[in-house]
Amino acid sequence: MPPSRDRGAAPTAPVWDPAQYLRHADHRARPLADLLARVPDPEPPGGAPPRVADLGCGPGNATELIAARWPTARVTGLDNSPQMLERAGREHAGPTPGGGSLDFAHADAATWAPADGEPYDVIVSNATLQWVPGHEKRLGDWIAGLTPGGTLAFQVPGNFGAPSHTLMRDLAESPAWRGRLAGVLRHAGAVLEPEGYLEHLVALGCEADVWETTYLHLLPGEDPVLDWVKGTGLRPVLAALDDDPEAAERFTAEYRELLRAAYPRAPHGTVLPFRRIFAVATRTAEPRRTC
Repeated sequence: MPPSRDRGAAPTAPVWDPAQYLRHADHRARPLADLLARVPDPEPPGGAPPRVADLGCGPGNATELIAARWPTARVTGLDNSPQMLERAGREHAGPTPGGGSLDFAHADAATWAPADGEPYDVIVSNATLQWVPGHEKRLGDWIAGLTPGGTLAFQVPGNFGAPSHTLMRDLAESPAWRGRLAGVLRHAGAVLEPEGYLEHLVALGCEADVWETTYLHLLPGEDPVLDWVKGTGLRPVLAALDDDPEAAERFTAEYRELLRAAYPRAPHGTVLPFRRIFAVATRTAEPRRTC
């Protein structure tokens, strides 16, 4: 769901590659585990099984972690990528060992909100909202779709100023590439700083816990940072050049050389520092849908 050059404009969706995304599944799953550890256990009325949404579920491996966190829950993974949903449904849908259930459905985070009369006890979003322009304006709709005492929990990358992103943007906006790629990539404004999320969530009548963590991922192999971004941040470029494989390969080769200089390979592997921003918001008052 990558945004176009205007943060308020409608995004142009790339084709997602579940296999490429899952090549670094262990590293990508750690922030979700850290997020879930801070989410209080839901207490649905009458002891009913919790109802949980995973907004931007991707290939479903992370949704399975959510189901393991609340074994009796009815968990629904939501995504707008047919490729991701096909993989998720094929490999993860069905009853869970704890007596709960796991299913998947199409939804776009830019417009989705819980249906009236069908609130969720927990809504989780893992590394998705950075693809949704103006997502801070959607927080009120999601809080309003929680049961009283329910929780919205999300994490987003906070590394848009890292070389992996700045070098990609600089190359895309260089004279050789700007004609085809100008405005394709996300900028620092794709996410708020932690203070911004805290302000929005408190204004919506929530008890909010917001923090940041920088992970030092030690990646093996040759050009592992390039391999990482091929599954995420580079997707808009690959989509924009999809009709010209030679150009896509040329851009990738130029970007590879820049990454090799910025993230030198050592005998023990390549270190990728990755900052992430986390928020856990519990509904404690009747929320406003906008702030």
